[in-house]
Amino acid sequence: MPDIVNTEQAQAWNGPEGTHWARNQDRWNAVNEGFDEPLLDAAAVTGTTHRVLDLGCGSGQTTRRAALRAPRGNALGIDLSGPMLAEARARAEREGIANVSFVQGDAQVYPFEPGAFDAAISRFGVMFYADPVAAFGNIRRALRPGGRLAFVCPADAALNGGTAALASLRDILPFGDLGRPGLPGMFSLASRDRVHGVLTAAGFTAVTVEPAQAPGTWGRDAADAADFLLGTGPGRHLMRQADAATRERARHALTEHLRSHRAEDGTVRLPSTSWLVTAVRPAAPATAPGL
Repeated sequence: MPDIVNTEQAQAWNGPEGTHWARNQDRWNAVNEGFDEPLLDAAAVTGTTHRVLDLGCGSGQTTRRAALRAPRGNALGIDLSGPMLAEARARAEREGIANVSFVQGDAQVYPFEPGAFDAAISRFGVMFYADPVAAFGNIRRALRPGGRLAFVCPADAALNGGTAALASLRDILPFGDLGRPGLPGMFSLASRDRVHGVLTAAGFTAVTVEPAQAPGTWGRDAADAADFLLGTGPGRHLMRQADAATRERARHALTEHLRSHRAEDGTVRLPSTSWLVTAVRPAAPATAPGL
């Protein structure tokens, strides 16, 4: 990889967390894919020749969907995680999508070709930069003048389906804070004002931050969904702090909590509200005649 400045994130996403997400890519897509079409629409990925950059692309579902929308263009996914990128490349090959590629790197400092992209997108992949102003400044330079940025990021933790479900265990497990606005982590951009401030400082204009809602499927039944949630990074962190009896009590309580979220087919579906953010790289200033 080129230079990495987000070293802690690189270690996490090339370790157990990245392996977990790669192994469970279909399950995570079932949780998050309700945001895919609104995201691509917000980025105006509608032209057949569009060039799209997917930030924190993970196992590449949004990258592949962007490429399909631009059959004579191309889509590039960038992520820190080797395990997830291996899955992304394998899935693109199996699906026969030739106008997509993936690179392992840190979007905060990656040497993108200036003005190379019409749009930059991200589905929950831009909350972890150590210096978000520098990162979004680098992304802005990768866009052509007038190019669009669109991303989805978590809003308030209480409005995030998975986090809210884990929070139901607050009386059993030491839940604490899973992140605060302004610090790198899942909820670093949960504040609307924070998003506006970061993107404006990075040189973007026409910033909009609007709520977007989508249900996610977390399991085939309540027990399966509970096992999956407790196997996520936050779930594992909570369970490691408890003894065996407490872990079993937490698993039972979470399963019972999730029964109330079963759909008609028995699957567990949890609603989530996130921010759908858009911004524009300003057009290049006009050059005076003769200059």
